[in-house]
Amino acid sequence: MPTPTFPSLRIGVDIGGTFTDFVYLDSSSTRLERFKLLSTPKDPSEAVLAGLRRIFSQYNLTHCSTVVHGSTVATNALLERKGAVTALITTHGFRDVLQIGRQNRPSLYDLKADPPPPLVPASLRLEVSERIDSKGQVLVPLSLQDLEAAIAALKGSQVESVAVSLLFSFLAPEHEQVCARRLQEAGFFVSASSDVLPEFREYERTSTTVVNAYVTPVLNRYLSRLQQELQPVQGATVEGVPIHLQVMQSNGGMISPQEAGRNGVRCILSGPAGGIVAAQHIGRAAWSEDQLSALPPPFRQRWLQPEPNLRLITFDMGGTSTDVSLIDGAPQVTTETILAGCPIGIPVLDIQSIGAGGGSIASVDLGGALRVGPESAGADPGPACYGRGDPVGAIPTVTDANLLLGRLPADGFLGGEMQLDAGRSLKAISVLAGRLRLAPYAAAQGIIDVANAHMQRLLRLISVERGHDPRQFTLLSFGGAGGLHATDLASSLGIPRVLVPSLASTFSALGMLSADVIKDYSLTVMRSGIVTIPELDALFTPLADRGLHDLLSEGLHQEDILVQRFLDLRYRGQSYELNIPYSSDYASSFHRAHKKLYGYARPDAEIELVNLRLKATGIMPSLPIPVQQPKHVATSAPVSDYRDIFVKGNWQRIPCYQSHQFQPGMEIAGPALVLCPDTTVLVGGVWFLVVGLFRDLMMVNGYAN
Repeated sequence: MPTPTFPSLRIGVDIGGTFTDFVYLDSSSTRLERFKLLSTPKDPSEAVLAGLRRIFSQYNLTHCSTVVHGSTVATNALLERKGAVTALITTHGFRDVLQIGRQNRPSLYDLKADPPPPLVPASLRLEVSERIDSKGQVLVPLSLQDLEAAIAALKGSQVESVAVSLLFSFLAPEHEQVCARRLQEAGFFVSASSDVLPEFREYERTSTTVVNAYVTPVLNRYLSRLQQELQPVQGATVEGVPIHLQVMQSNGGMISPQEAGRNGVRCILSGPAGGIVAAQHIGRAAWSEDQLSALPPPFRQRWLQPEPNLRLITFDMGGTSTDVSLIDGAPQVTTETILAGCPIGIPVLDIQSIGAGGGSIASVDLGGALRVGPESAGADPGPACYGRGDPVGAIPTVTDANLLLGRLPADGFLGGEMQLDAGRSLKAISVLAGRLRLAPYAAAQGIIDVANAHMQRLLRLISVERGHDPRQFTLLSFGGAGGLHATDLASSLGIPRVLVPSLASTFSALGMLSADVIKDYSLTVMRSGIVTIPELDALFTPLADRGLHDLLSEGLHQEDILVQRFLDLRYRGQSYELNIPYSSDYASSFHRAHKKLYGYARPDAEIELVNLRLKATGIMPSLPIPVQQPKHVATSAPVSDYRDIFVKGNWQRIPCYQSHQFQPGMEIAGPALVLCPDTTVLVGGVWFLVVGLFRDLMMVNGYAN
């Protein structure tokens, strides 16, 4: 008999504050499977390992399985100030750069506002005598005596990690590399700015390097422990089958655990980045020729976007937070992220977040007003309706409000795997309502309204405040709680279309299966005037060689590697740059981009080339999107039952639908509830829904132009 062959698996894992999500695909099928488990905040690996055991128990594997992991470990270490004890070594006279920062004040009119404390206290900010000038020339040689004295002082402390950021090391890194080698020999984890961010702007470079030194040891310990514990997991299925672990980055690509263990700062926003990758993947399919041709003609006209470029506002509402981003042809990338008061200068997807999710706690502030978030009930004890913790002190949350208002089914949560306790929600919200002097249902509606107001401001920030008209975009809603709020938010901003993917609740984990291997490189060059193409090619060559070498060393083939080059340009005398794709006519591209963003251009002014940026991408196999071919079915979807929901002070009886009964082309008119295995979608009163080829829920506003 022939030897049977068994599949390999591709698994995406996203750890959230409330749930850990899993999406997986085996090589013999195009069917994507997914499920959710409650997160384990004390040890996130417990939920990861439990989910992987559940997946592997279904398969008899003989080939390598790939696990792409998005982790909040580095994020939480920074937000909660639980990173490694970190020191900073810098040039003599510059030890306080990290504390001085910029003149920007987050609370402009608060005269008593205290800036966030630096990650490295003054006692651990040490100096060495050395000096490089702005041309990269050595003015003062590195004092090895100062360096040895600093190492001796650090050995007597509890320091685990050291950041090294010397003046102008991006032009001449020799002094910094000597320091790094000696510190490594002394047993410290070392983060050198010439490796992390070889760019000008001393404060941002130092801050990014310190963040990397602060979070990387924590992330490295977590990944090492996870890899060790994965061995028994795979051994329990088929002896000797390896598991290939990859880690999601904040730029939308993935890297090896070894690289993540050196550059933890690159994984700060790894979870939300997965959602942006999936949004781009699914968004293209939603406007494909096959999809458009399958839509009813009247709906198709409303579904078409005014421009051929993919235009999405992504809206990811989970249990703990809401993350939004904007795709205008391509995801927006920024090098000006600030997280927990710390500037981070590496390229990351431009994601804005707020502490508003299903688990956001509702309370009354000192002025007697209703407040929602940013604190979250998390996974333990979670919302009151989860039935965990002391019932007397149950915490009212957004999820409890949705349950009390009839928008969330108590008996169908997570496909029936988890039963919700509406009685506990009522008790928790009744206590809050008493303090507000409101009826419980009015208080629950108030919780929803306040949460929506927070999220609406966040959506305006990413669109209107950056010169984008929301009416030209589609709101792509995902996350476990997003579907209950999407049409209300779209209506308030004039967004005419809403797309809810079929795997909305585990969308970020899906994106991790779609991710390529991406590596970013940069270098400050500071060249005034027009730099010729041969000169630019020569300047880019070392970065391109490094990117190619790094990707080939990870097992990628040269034909699967894409190298893209970019220029940071500005008019001479300006303080900030625009990032422009490299081309032979880059100057004209810069003038056009400047006029689009700022309303004017100065073609006669001298241009300054500030930074070179290179993006090396190892293109992975495309993730198949299962298509369900239309059948000859009724146009209207079958109603499973009717439910009463509370809307704007009144109860309404609306139809309820089960998504597993949907076929492509079925239509629904709002108001309605759609119950999916792991999320619930509220179709607003003026909205119309059509089921797409990919079982996505495509909605248009009947009043929108």
